[in-house]
Amino acid sequence: MANTYTQLYIHYVFAVQNRLGLISKNWEDDLYKYISGIIANNGHKLYIVNGVQDHIHLLVSMSPSQSPSDFMYNVKRSSSLWINDNKLTVGKFSWQDGFGAFSIGKSQAITTIEYIKTQKEHHEKTLFQEEYKKLLEEYDVEYDEKYIFKSIQ
Repeated sequence: MANTYTQLYIHYVFAVQNRLGLISKNWEDDLYKYISGIIANNGHKLYIVNGVQDHIHLLVSMSPSQSPSDFMYNVKRSSSLWINDNKLTVGKFSWQDGFGAFSIGKSQAITTIEYIKTQKEHHEKTLFQEEYKKLLEEYDVEYDEKYIFKSIQ
């Protein structure tokens, strides 16, 4: 084949270091716009970004030119630098190591978009840890609980 054609939908989840609620409603929209720019500059298509104070969800149609790990490295590094350069938090802001990346089919895209869109309402009833473990279990991802929620002591 002379060309590469793909449609790779990935639902990403990543958290603030130690899952601290540092993402403020005062600047979260600007953060989401900044992340949107990072995604576009890396050649991918963002469908939705949303989250709460301690974590973010993305639905991205990925270009095959970049691995999910390299993509998340760029998103997390660039956005944490932006937060720190703009002094949006007291002290140094950082994202927790690791992330969740869950592939979905086109038929699941609308449901996933709605799920991400309603994160604030969802987390009035559900803790992030519960949500994340449920995603891992739904996607049949083996995990060791002592590592997925590791905190710096």
